[in-house]
Amino acid sequence: MLSGILFPTSGSINVLGFQPSERKNEFLKKISLVMGQKNQLMWDLPAIDTFNLNRETYEILKNDFNDLLDELVEIFDIKDILNQQVRKLSLGQRMKCELIASLLHKPKILFLDEPTIGLDILIQKKLRQFIKEFNRRYGTTVILTSHYMDDVKEIANRVIIINQGNLVFDNSIKELSHTYANYKILSLTLNKDVDKKTVQTLGEVVSFNYPQLILKVKPELIAETTSRALSILDVDDIDIREPELKDIVTKIFEKKS
Repeated sequence: MLSGILFPTSGSINVLGFQPSERKNEFLKKISLVMGQKNQLMWDLPAIDTFNLNRETYEILKNDFNDLLDELVEIFDIKDILNQQVRKLSLGQRMKCELIASLLHKPKILFLDEPTIGLDILIQKKLRQFIKEFNRRYGTTVILTSHYMDDVKEIANRVIIINQGNLVFDNSIKELSHTYANYKILSLTLNKDVDKKTVQTLGEVVSFNYPQLILKVKPELIAETTSRALSILDVDDIDIREPELKDIVTKIFEKKS
């Protein structure tokens, strides 16, 4: 609805001063939409042809177009595939080209719908880094929807959670953790097995399968609990981390159901 593809059944939306569903050219020239399952690239032609078509469509000055295209091609390392037929590209190569095509006109708002779906870990990481850099450099607002919590964690400053059409959270990831998961995960690898009663004196046990012990600990007690664990257990390794974002979101949906 924000991009104008769907018409709202009720209410209204204002994006950059426009009603998105009206699909006015002035509005469409200021946004971009990248969907992991859809493509704007012309399937039977090389990606460079779509790029050049977009230059004409968005009326981009040739020098500006060439400068940004050269930079994007270098960042994503696709110089050797620019003239290959799109249907012959791998999913990762195609997603790189999709993102480039969406950014050439320097949109005010970039809508990303599952942008890293099907991509390998290295390409996912590179895409996330680039999206943050593009936001910093050009001031483009990025609105991301994703089931990949790593996308959300690494890209988003603000998180909105919607459950059955209702807004249940709108704040930072830090505040999300503080509100719904005010604890840390203490993981211990033991050199020597101990009885469960001893382990339970340390706090809430998430799991204990020797040699791995995992505890939930309130942030204010983490130093005390860690010190005590080291004093009564034979510890080989220790790790303290924030709870997984996916676990927090799952907890919210379960609570609101």
